[in-house]
Amino acid sequence: MKKLLYSFLILSSATLFAQQNSSVKFAVANNIIGTVGMFNLRKDIVQSSKAYTTANLPASLKKYSSVFTNGVTEYKIKTGYEGLDRVSLANLNGQNDIPADNPVFIEGYEFTDTNTMIYGDILGKTEVKDHNGKKTLFISASR
Repeated sequence: MKKLLYSFLILSSATLFAQQNSSVKFAVANNIIGTVGMFNLRKDIVQSSKAYTTANLPASLKKYSSVFTNGVTEYKIKTGYEGLDRVSLANLNGQNDIPADNPVFIEGYEFTDTNTMIYGDILGKTEVKDHNGKKTLFISASR
């Protein structure tokens, strides 16, 4: 009975550990990941936006289809405002003494391609945790 209880506790903690935050809506601008909330705060730099569901992602966004399970909004930035802070996930891993090719979790969504660029504005809280026996970076967009 104890083994069953321990197994249940381990499984529950693993499920909670990597739970996806469905309230965060991802956005993309110039092939760089951000959030809709981030762009809503910077409306003055946005030229246009278009929302996509997972079913109608354009070819340029298909590589993110496993992450954008709730769809995504693509933003066009006004000319001259493209210089927002950005960083690659591999670089973030390096800053946290994690191998560059280890996946990174953002709001519970796993990004396996560490060449992916993200806007610095979505770095609310970062934590290094053990995931499947490897040091892994977990990012929360909320501060």
